[in-house]
Amino acid sequence: MTPYPPNPGDPIDNLAIGRIIEVDGPHVVAELDAKISELTRVYNGTLYSIGQFGSIVKIHFGRRLIYGYVSRLRMKADFNRERGIPTDESSSARIIEADLFGEGEWKYTAGEWRLAFERGVSTFPLPQQGMYLTPRNELADVFGRGGDFSLEFGEHVGSGGTPCHLDLDELLGKHTAVLGSTGAGKSSAVAAIVHSLLQHGAKCSFPCWSPRIIILDPHNEYGSAFPSHNRLSTDEGTLSLPYWMLDLEETIALIIGKTEFAATSQTNIVKNALIASRRAGALALGLNPDEITVDSPVPYLLGDPTGLDNLGMRNGSLDTNGLVGQINDQRPKDSKDKSKHEEFNKVIRKLEGLLRDSRLKFMMQPWTGTKDDGQLSRVLLQFLGSGDPVCIFDLSGVPNEIAGAASSAVARTLFATKLWQSNEERAISPVLLICEEAHRYVPHRGDAQYSAARHAIQRLAKEGRKYGIALMLVSQRPSEVDATVLSQCNSWIVLRITNDSDREHVRAILPDSLVGLTKVLSGLRQREAIVVGQAAAIPSRILIRRLEPLQLPRSNDISFTNGWRSPHMDECSLAAIAERWQLQERLREKKVGIKSTQTAEADAGPPF
Repeated sequence: MTPYPPNPGDPIDNLAIGRIIEVDGPHVVAELDAKISELTRVYNGTLYSIGQFGSIVKIHFGRRLIYGYVSRLRMKADFNRERGIPTDESSSARIIEADLFGEGEWKYTAGEWRLAFERGVSTFPLPQQGMYLTPRNELADVFGRGGDFSLEFGEHVGSGGTPCHLDLDELLGKHTAVLGSTGAGKSSAVAAIVHSLLQHGAKCSFPCWSPRIIILDPHNEYGSAFPSHNRLSTDEGTLSLPYWMLDLEETIALIIGKTEFAATSQTNIVKNALIASRRAGALALGLNPDEITVDSPVPYLLGDPTGLDNLGMRNGSLDTNGLVGQINDQRPKDSKDKSKHEEFNKVIRKLEGLLRDSRLKFMMQPWTGTKDDGQLSRVLLQFLGSGDPVCIFDLSGVPNEIAGAASSAVARTLFATKLWQSNEERAISPVLLICEEAHRYVPHRGDAQYSAARHAIQRLAKEGRKYGIALMLVSQRPSEVDATVLSQCNSWIVLRITNDSDREHVRAILPDSLVGLTKVLSGLRQREAIVVGQAAAIPSRILIRRLEPLQLPRSNDISFTNGWRSPHMDECSLAAIAERWQLQERLREKKVGIKSTQTAEADAGPPF
């Protein structure tokens, strides 16, 4: 019988660092070997640090190996004083503390030794057992090795460069949150994930790799990181979210707005007019109006809200066209008391203001009444059928007062599309939706302005994974994000957080044995993060992969030191800025105007 090669799990004297003196559940305390003069060791050409926060140590218990995170390194005199034990204050003895998190055992299978690792601890060490550093080859098995179903995201801190691999299906299929203070590198972390996803197919030699990634980008940051992406923007006239795609909640948020969101009378006026307008639109398109609901994405005419008097009259006649006509149809017929018409007039004036606002051309372009102009598939094609792996919704040009309705329409439309796909279609076209500044769209406060967006993204978080929609929330204030949405995220990438309430929020998601990791949140370096959840084999402190400057989002801070070395801008420079500013507004109107004219010419038909 051929003897087995040496067991790599046997104790290695050069990696021994001390002996356990206390075991308190998963928390163990060891006294460092007095012979250790420098907190480093070299083994097989790799330099290992002793006592680095978050590094991994192990304890041999027969054939079992017990692993723990280093959570503290201090003098033994402090440790004894804390417990009321007399001590020699001049002693140089040191204490290392660790929190146990998993076990493993080396097994010889298929002609090689393999480490069978599992999270959780069932075997606890005893005092006087030795504590060892964990070699790099063993860390690779503890942290998880790469493969077709894992994504290389960076390297583990204090592990000698051991790569960090995240389970791809767990990362996306069960939602992820990326959290960190302003300037901590959240956008760069998201860009690193997206670049890794785009490169994964080539790395694994897949014959076909077609990611479908949609980014809600409120600050126009990601365009520079993905130059070949599909950018949907109001500035360029490439974004089209027609008003008739909005459901009742979004339409009310658009027309009635934030200040009078609870105005029941106006809400009822809009609801009744909307359902009647949609059914009229369905009839014009040859659809059965009885099957149309108030939320059906069926085009309808807006009508003309301009030039009406306080009784809804134009030149002595009641306007009955489109949504405006359906609103007028609800007016009291025999009353000329202006006060009884005021609620109707408020809705029409707001509709008139929306139509006059050139910033809203992407949403308020009136339907011409033809079938071609009202094709839902054209809207879906923008972000699901362009062929580009990354689609960026640039919301920087969308007015803040309707940003909630716009983002809600995107999220809800995406969900509805997946809902109406067959099982086979869902299986071959999963989608990742990245929601930047998540606290803006899904706030926990219940802000009426973003109520529609919060409800849409809540539904994605609760039900999206069943239909092949992955959600990635990105926020600098986790304590201000809707708790229902965050609770659906099963993986967390946490960068530097300086706010106490946000750190407490993150601490609440960790098991008791790992809360020590949150102690370093305020001191993490740029690109460093704590990864927790089902995508990671174990909770880890990692260094995110470095990206080239052209791969980074456009969110770099301006250097005041360099900027203030230049003289003040003169009148000529400011005039050039003002001209660009004014020109951009004119170009936006011109682009949308040209597009709407071409559409009208191509789809000319008599409106009903």
